[in-house]
Amino acid sequence: MDFVPQDRDTTEPLTRHVQHVVRRVQAFDRRRPLLWDLLLTGSWTTAALVDYTGGWLNVTRNPDTPLPLVLVLTLGLSVPLLWRRAHPTAVFLVMAPFALVNAWTGAALQAAMLQLIVVFHLALRRPLHHLWWTALIVADAVVLAARHPRGSADQDVVPVLMTLVVAAALGITVRTRRNYTEALEDRARRLETERDQQARLAAAAERTRIAREMHDIIGHNLSVITGLADGGRYAAGKSPERAAQALDAIATTSRQALGELRRLLDVLREEDTTAQHPDLTPQPGLTDLDQLLDGVRAAGLPVSTTVHGTPAIAPGRQLTVYRVIQEALTNTLKHAGPDATSDITVTYAATGAVTVTVTDTGHGGPAPSGSGRGLHGMRERTALYGGTLEAGPRSHPERGWRVHLHLPEESPQ
Repeated sequence: MDFVPQDRDTTEPLTRHVQHVVRRVQAFDRRRPLLWDLLLTGSWTTAALVDYTGGWLNVTRNPDTPLPLVLVLTLGLSVPLLWRRAHPTAVFLVMAPFALVNAWTGAALQAAMLQLIVVFHLALRRPLHHLWWTALIVADAVVLAARHPRGSADQDVVPVLMTLVVAAALGITVRTRRNYTEALEDRARRLETERDQQARLAAAAERTRIAREMHDIIGHNLSVITGLADGGRYAAGKSPERAAQALDAIATTSRQALGELRRLLDVLREEDTTAQHPDLTPQPGLTDLDQLLDGVRAAGLPVSTTVHGTPAIAPGRQLTVYRVIQEALTNTLKHAGPDATSDITVTYAATGAVTVTVTDTGHGGPAPSGSGRGLHGMRERTALYGGTLEAGPRSHPERGWRVHLHLPEESPQ
């Protein structure tokens, strides 16, 4: 392969160097604006005074102009630059009489060009209609051309007019660039604020989701363990074998609870464990209902189930059905009392709608104390899919509690 030499591109490093110098100058200006104005004004005033010592005679149209007048005009056209940024309009009006006298006498001092700096600041810092004041510069050129002509009127007026337009255009360009940069910075700040707000909302939603999962996992399994422990205590004196079975069931339930908690806590790690190990995410579905019901039955609550239709719903809706059934059975274990039974009816429609009814034959009555979080979590899950949830005592003469869930047909994506 032939080696083709390429020229090194020095444009980018040079641009970076220039930008670095500009940033340092701007930083110095922001820290000490008065000092910067004094330095700049002093530099221009010094240059104008140097011109006063004899250089002005090389371009003047009237060498007989008195030197004291030349000195006054030089200072009048340079010293006001100190206030050019704070009061550009006033500075321009102060300099205008000196410029007119300069043109009228034919001194034609080069310090008159310092008005263009003020024109630049007018275009940069003031409304654009203020630029009409700059017509005085053109008046200077007209007076100079009329009283002390050197060439044609075009040669005397047009160059002054062109420099005026260039100075104003530079001011407008810098102003537009500055406004554009400020708009971008403001937009970046707003986007950053919005991003932080979205992050906080996402964190709050995640905390809510985790709280629901923790409540469902811990609440249900502890209720099952409590029921098993109570049954084992009563059976210990009469039937040691039944007590041993209860202890085995407690151990199994505890291990299941620990496994679910471990998977839930793994999700909270900073790295994306879900992407690497999908089985870590605690997302039980309809296939886990039998295991759930076996644990509840082992805790002493008889449960009967009736299923109509074929389950063919999305995993998120399956989790909602599972958690609602789990919470309903947990509340029955906690509050229904001894000899209570539970009945579950699940109906899967061909359209994808799901209806679940969980009833028990417990004490019934108002919502049990402490169940508000569970009911709230069930309603939140149901609302995610546009469903409805009813929970309350069964109508007289039936006794017990009833939870009714309905998830409508899945909307097309």
